[in-house]
Amino acid sequence: MKYQSCFSIILLLTLLAACSRETTAPPEAIEQSAKPEVSVQEEPQRISIHVPAQWSDLTGWLEDDLRPAWQAFQQSCHALKKQPLWQEICAAALVEPADNGNLRNFFENNFTPYQIISSDGGKEGLVTGYYEPLLHGSRQPSERYRFPLYAAPDELLVIDFGALYPELKDLRLRGRLDGRKVVPYYSRAEIMDNPAILNGYELLWVDDEVELFFLQIQGSGRIQLDTGEIVKIGFADQNGYPYNSIGRVLVQQGELSLDKASMQGIKQWGQQNPDKLPALLQQNARYVFFRELPSDLTGPIGALGVPLTAGRSIAIDPRSIPQGAPVFLATTWPNSSKPLNRLMVAQDTGGAIKGGIRADFFWGYGPEAANQAGKMKQQGKMWVLMPLGYTAPQLAQQ
Repeated sequence: MKYQSCFSIILLLTLLAACSRETTAPPEAIEQSAKPEVSVQEEPQRISIHVPAQWSDLTGWLEDDLRPAWQAFQQSCHALKKQPLWQEICAAALVEPADNGNLRNFFENNFTPYQIISSDGGKEGLVTGYYEPLLHGSRQPSERYRFPLYAAPDELLVIDFGALYPELKDLRLRGRLDGRKVVPYYSRAEIMDNPAILNGYELLWVDDEVELFFLQIQGSGRIQLDTGEIVKIGFADQNGYPYNSIGRVLVQQGELSLDKASMQGIKQWGQQNPDKLPALLQQNARYVFFRELPSDLTGPIGALGVPLTAGRSIAIDPRSIPQGAPVFLATTWPNSSKPLNRLMVAQDTGGAIKGGIRADFFWGYGPEAANQAGKMKQQGKMWVLMPLGYTAPQLAQQ
């Protein structure tokens, strides 16, 4: 009866189209989904195989400067240090000297590398990029600044089944009350067509609708106000709808060729087709809400709850790689065959980041970061570094 009841609830709310379990964006679309809500305590079913490897198997391991990754891993330890598997290593990581040779010895003496193998036996997967954008805005609306960023509304319900059904602890549903009924929250189209829905929840106003859309995809960013102040903002919540790639829509409609369906290509299309833009944006029903962040943060906050490090943090699928773990990535620079082999740290997630071997490379802040992130669509291999004594999980039955 328990599972029958659980299934009935899930079926009902799925039909409401308000399920917050993320869907996969197509690989041809560069734009990524905003960061979903994931707890570091969750242990979701695995969708990859962890195969023990030798350090010599890691392409470029001996050539990498580990110091930037070390700083990123220390950030991870602020979230991991109370977990039994990580307690000892994190205690040492907070005091270990950051000499590059000593760091290599530290990892080799305290971790085992496991190559990530997908459920179909593949050893390579897709590596894309994301960044922290800069927008121009104001704390007051005007003719120039007319596109609002919203805080999460009070009426947005987040229904967590974990308390009643532990096997569903990574499933959350979003909606709102309509009388005594729980119904889907408003879609992007409904919000755009009737902004009064969110009156009073405006945080800031910006001057570019396309940049605002991509800000929602990136999940965090900075707003330079008309006063000169720069405000940092981060992901607060989302309306519960599946992510849909507008890049794929443009390709299907014949508006863009596949090789032009990048972030830059979509922005250019929007500038050339302002009358068609609102209808295109509404094809992605998901809508993201924001919050202001402290100005002294060193980077945007990822799903792990710690600041991201440019060039060393990645978003991953937590069903494949544990949040917070070091990951050695062997790939190439965007639109290039030049090797890009680095120790990274899994500190974020994304609605389009799904699969056993899948990573979203955080490039940081600024025009060059935006350029690299927008064109990155590479193949890569991944090894997760886990503490000694770690037992690789069994592959989940699909």
